[in-house]
Amino acid sequence: MSVRAPDRAPSDTEATSGPAHITIRGLSKRFGGHRLYTAFDLDIPRAQITAVFGPNGCGKSSMINMVAGLVPMDAGTVLFDGKPIERTVIGYVFQNYREALFPWKRALDNIKYPLRLAGKSPAECEARAAELVQAFDIKFDLHRYPYELSGGQQQLVSIMRALAPHPEVLFLDEPFSALDYEMTLFMRDKLQDAFRATRTTTVLVSHDLEEAVYLADQVLLLTRPPTRIAEIIPFGAARPRHPETLTSAEFVGAKARCLEVFQREVRKK
Repeated sequence: MSVRAPDRAPSDTEATSGPAHITIRGLSKRFGGHRLYTAFDLDIPRAQITAVFGPNGCGKSSMINMVAGLVPMDAGTVLFDGKPIERTVIGYVFQNYREALFPWKRALDNIKYPLRLAGKSPAECEARAAELVQAFDIKFDLHRYPYELSGGQQQLVSIMRALAPHPEVLFLDEPFSALDYEMTLFMRDKLQDAFRATRTTTVLVSHDLEEAVYLADQVLLLTRPPTRIAEIIPFGAARPRHPETLTSAEFVGAKARCLEVFQREVRKK
């Protein structure tokens, strides 16, 4: 069946489907004299993948960087289950895997790093790393340094590192944009596997509309700055999703609606 959101755009204060895990209220941010966000509100549901998509310059990465505590807000509050970020375990996968991993640490030590930072014992670090190796069915040598690995292998290590401390929320900033198509398909499957196993609340920024819809339970479409919510498009296809999902009526309908909203926002001055 075709999925079509209501003709009106929801207000920023309307809850998305499912109980909220991340609550954003009054988010405001300027870069120089440029007003990016003003009094922006959003609820992100628990145990779902929310993909963030919108026109260039709308602040997709800036939003998740502020929510994840990497970039300061000018104003606003972000709570995770009612808790501040200081009391929340966050995982983050950066777009540029070449700069995200510590080049002087072997891949295995990169994965263990957040665990050691949290004060886990060597035995606990080793056990958790072994769990991840098994879960991701790793076939390459994790005792090599990042620069000795392919791009896809490096990004896979980045995802394993982000998941190592059992994060409550996982952020991914265009994680597959630098990979070739074959590796991108592989990494999408691995991300789905990880999500099905953990049900970690996940926020994914993507510049690829097919990828955003394919991976997400809902697509958050943003406007041009000052950025608001243009529309939230649900996609409820069963997991795991396969290449056949891309030709289903449900996928085609959701993608078409996302494209319609995106083109509407791009045409606005």
